[in-house]
Amino acid sequence: METRFLRNAVTLGLLSAIGPFAIDMYLPALPAIGRSLAADSGAVQMSLTVFFIAVSLGQSFYGPLSDMIGRKAPLYLGLILFSIASVGCALAPTIGVLIAFRFLQGIGACAGMVIPRAIVRDLHTGIDAARLMSLLMLVFSISPILAPLTGSFIIQLAGWRTVFWVVLVAAIVGCAILGTLRETRPPAERAKSSVRRAVTAYGVLLRDRHFLGLAFIGATGISSFFVYLSNSPFVLIEHYHLSPRLYSVCFSVNAASFFAVAQLTGWLGARYGLRRIVRSAVIVYAAVMLSLLALFASGVDRLDVLLPLLFIGFGCLGLVIPTTAVLALEEHGEIAGTASALMGTVQFVTGAVIMLIVGAFLNGTALPMVAGIAGCAALALALAQGTLHPTERGSAAQTAIDYD
Repeated sequence: METRFLRNAVTLGLLSAIGPFAIDMYLPALPAIGRSLAADSGAVQMSLTVFFIAVSLGQSFYGPLSDMIGRKAPLYLGLILFSIASVGCALAPTIGVLIAFRFLQGIGACAGMVIPRAIVRDLHTGIDAARLMSLLMLVFSISPILAPLTGSFIIQLAGWRTVFWVVLVAAIVGCAILGTLRETRPPAERAKSSVRRAVTAYGVLLRDRHFLGLAFIGATGISSFFVYLSNSPFVLIEHYHLSPRLYSVCFSVNAASFFAVAQLTGWLGARYGLRRIVRSAVIVYAAVMLSLLALFASGVDRLDVLLPLLFIGFGCLGLVIPTTAVLALEEHGEIAGTASALMGTVQFVTGAVIMLIVGAFLNGTALPMVAGIAGCAALALALAQGTLHPTERGSAAQTAIDYD
């Protein structure tokens, strides 16, 4: 049983990592892409933003589809689209063509982001689901920890276009890995699903304030990491004058904090309860990020202040993101794919909007990035206080739910 548990974590983690791999490996290349394609930083950053927009839109399609026809077929479809788009990105002659193929790449990538969460819900609930989700994220951490550093080496040796040939290989490997995964959505359950039922399910979810509260806590938390993703190459490489390789090391250290702390979710959840873990982690996360903003707003502009506080804050997110996902899906097993899709859409739409807002205030310093991160932390704290009350009962939904 334990062997199967670990095998599922590895398989789902690797499938989940393919899309983020296309983000993280690409980050050190952003300044080089601008020089190569004669594009300004806003246009280059748009190639990252459209990827997030595509992921947010595509999840609403893949989630219900996986409820209707099973989990594996939509995963194969996503990997094929991702592969085609990767070839287009590698050959793109202009920034406009690159942006277009990055959008298609995001549409393909989101299958691997939304469906594994539904598979976790198919297999487990409660502490076991939190434990599997945290193990999945440990495997998933291969991408943000190793991908930027790998990308910096590839860019230096063979140029930024080679990054997309490498992620194409990753997609092909993903297809092979997917072949080892058993289908977790039985035919009897698929027979209950339809387009009409999916629309009804979305309506139920949109009226479930507890589900939405949890989804937005996770969304605001992960949006702060998205702000860091989209701005850190310019801040750390151009403002603080780090080399792409040293930038990759700094990025990997922050990612390691997130995923290492996530491994404590199962143990802490069993000891203190998942809701209490989220409340406590959000409080620390907000306190750290708002302190960081206060320092930089007062005139501090030091890398040795920025990186340690981000390390602590993103570590707290390691307890928030997987746990809110488990709690949000807890009461929606019959429509786990649809619920996972809506949660993912909320996360990525929120992230894309916040990235665009922060991007409008870029001034070459770290302050806009820090302000965006701190703003996300403050929103997460407010949502957690309104959603997760200390006296709250264990049920995530207190009213009867009818999906028919």
